[in-house]
Amino acid sequence: MAKGREVQVDLVQIVELLQTHITPALCRAVFRRVRNTERQRKWTLHALVSFWIAVVLRAPKALTQALVDAGEGREPLFPGVDASEEAFFQRCRDLRPEFFGQVFREFTGRLLTASPPRYASDVAPVQARFAAVVALDGSRLAAIARRLKLLWNERSVILPGCLLAVYDLGRGLCRSLAFSADAAAGEWTRAKDSLAELPTDTLVLGDRLYCTAAFFNTLGERGCWGLVRRNSRLSLHRLQRRRKCRYQGGVLEDWVVRAGTGASAAAVTLRYIRWRRGGTRHELLTSVLDGSRLRAEEALALYARRWSIERMYFDLKVVLNLNRVYAANPNAVALQVYAAAMVYNAFRVAQSEAAAAGGIAPEEISPAKFYPRLAVACFLHLLEQQWEQGWRRHHCACDCHIKRRPARSRRSALSTLRREQRTGTRRRRRFCPARRKWKSLAHVRGGRRLLQLS
Repeated sequence: MAKGREVQVDLVQIVELLQTHITPALCRAVFRRVRNTERQRKWTLHALVSFWIAVVLRAPKALTQALVDAGEGREPLFPGVDASEEAFFQRCRDLRPEFFGQVFREFTGRLLTASPPRYASDVAPVQARFAAVVALDGSRLAAIARRLKLLWNERSVILPGCLLAVYDLGRGLCRSLAFSADAAAGEWTRAKDSLAELPTDTLVLGDRLYCTAAFFNTLGERGCWGLVRRNSRLSLHRLQRRRKCRYQGGVLEDWVVRAGTGASAAAVTLRYIRWRRGGTRHELLTSVLDGSRLRAEEALALYARRWSIERMYFDLKVVLNLNRVYAANPNAVALQVYAAAMVYNAFRVAQSEAAAAGGIAPEEISPAKFYPRLAVACFLHLLEQQWEQGWRRHHCACDCHIKRRPARSRRSALSTLRREQRTGTRRRRRFCPARRKWKSLAHVRGGRRLLQLS
């Protein structure tokens, strides 16, 4: 590349990833694996997956409008299905979300194999010592804003459900995602199923909720490790102090402790890492007892990366528009959640490739700037393919070559996608007192009916 020439980023890679990996053959294989009583209809499983992915990419005003545009061929992202709107809504209402969840797992497994670890490069030496370094956390979906007829007699804030995700720090992907229609479902209970899917020798980062002896015992049974922030409710008995030194203007201590009383779960031997400077204190607990594999300084730097999963939830809800659910039915909400997760993982791979082409870290690219351009480029790219297929269908006797001009919408300058430096001022989130009293959509009387949020 010539000196001073602007680096151009390919914007249609995300649609190529989705079309390459999410195929009718994959949907049929998953369907045979999770099938219970469902059967194929005019709205095939592949068409249903493609439609919800297109909903995430295009963010239509309503599902009804998206179905009309798909039937008339105005939207190349949406599959054209010769069926009524009622058939689509009934299909989304009756289809178990396990199918979409398994398609998401298959798609993510392929991306994990193909994509190199480029994210969180500052802690790459630590990641190389473990099979994977992941962050585990849960989050609730945003409240339903519209006062539906279904909710006229409800005085509580209605939540569509909650999520539990496992985020891979090195590859920047949502490794596992579980949706629960019950927003009050216990996070630790759901986390046990996610831990069972992790490969052996994985280091798991968690917040104070996971600072329990039961969590570390569960990880030990699966051959994994934990690094969590200390919760004062967990009692510690100090056995040995390994180190005490000055670090970044404060005092760093590394202890071997016995955690837990053995009343509810067996006590476990852990490392207690504490850093103090004035009134600031950071306290961590880890089951990695070998100091050469995880030094105290590395543990502090690594735990700071746990915030990446919070950024993932922000991108899913705000950038990918998951704060807006399109159907007031728990099954349909789950379909939208898993479709958004598939688009998010494909988007993160495209972000990684764009950063590698420009020689920068993937975190320097702003998702809020990059994703809208990707969505528009995918739409225009498929629209061009649709026009070309229609032209060839009407001129089948003419054997000629269509010369394409380089589309400006297919590429974008990397400098326009860079993340801007934040100012010192921070916007404080407004707290709504009504959120203290909330209820899950699945617990609303008649909540499993399909009502459109348009």
